Amino acid sequence: MSENAASSQQTQWVEVCDKNALDADTGVCALIDGKQIAIFYVGKLDEVFAIDNYDPIGKANVLSRGIIGTQGERICVASPLYKEHYDLRTGECLESPEHSITAYAVKVENGKVCVAV
Repeated sequence: MSENAASSQQTQWVEVCDKNALDADTGVCALIDGKQIAIFYVGKLDEVFAIDNYDPIGKANVLSRGIIGTQGERICVASPLYKEHYDLRTGECLESPEHSITAYAVKVENGKVCVAV
């Protein structure tokens, strides 16, 4: 773990896995500080994203099993339950913004995926 000062708050980075352990365009679930976080590697962007794994509409921890796609310019995951789309950059639920979730900052250092908590 390393720490990075952001604004006036300390950000704690948690190492999750090796980037090369992630399959392109699929999700996995990581347990970080007792919370399920969905991690996605989007191959065409060569970028890793992290959001809550909990689908607030389906009321289940399933978002890591969702399908990655786009809605206009937004990169999203469709929930495997009711197919709502969650923006991987912001966590916004496109169909029902009141059901938006947390999106986490992600960085890759020395081949390791780290998530800010």
